[in-house]
Amino acid sequence: MYEDHPKSGIWRRRRARRALVQAAYQSQISGLSRAQIEKDFLDNSLRKGDKAFFSDVFRKMSSQQSELDETIKPFLDIPVDKLDFLERGVLRLAATEIQYRHDVPFKVVIDEYVELTKVFGAEEAHKFVNGVLDRLCKRYRDTELDNRDL
Repeated sequence: MYEDHPKSGIWRRRRARRALVQAAYQSQISGLSRAQIEKDFLDNSLRKGDKAFFSDVFRKMSSQQSELDETIKPFLDIPVDKLDFLERGVLRLAATEIQYRHDVPFKVVIDEYVELTKVFGAEEAHKFVNGVLDRLCKRYRDTELDNRDL
C-alpha cells in the first residue's frame, strides 16, 4: 500500500544510503570482496531499501576509489589515507553521487550524508564532511548551483 506513495521512494533511498555507509566502512576494514559485501547487504539489510540504487552507488564507488580520492583530495587538509574510515567512506559515497548520479539534487546528497555522519561518525565529523561536500558541489555541480535561484 505505501510502496506507491511518493515518500516511500525517499525512505527507500535513505535506507540504501544508510546501508551504503555501513558497506563502505566494512569494505575498508573487513578484507571481504566488493561482491561479497554487496551480496550480504542485498540479502540481509535492504528488505525495504532501494536495492538498485545501493548496487549502482556501491559498485561505482568500489571501482572508482582512486579517482574519487583524487576528486576529494583538493578539499582536504590531510591526506585521504589519514581520514577516519567512516569519513573516507562517506566522502567517497557522496562524491560518487555528485559525479555520477545527476538525478539526485546536490542538496539531497549533502543533507543525507551529513545526517548519516552525525549518526555514525565522531562528534564533530559532520561539520568536516559538510564543508568538504559543499566545496565539492561548487566544483562539480556548478550548473545546478547557478540555476537554483531561477
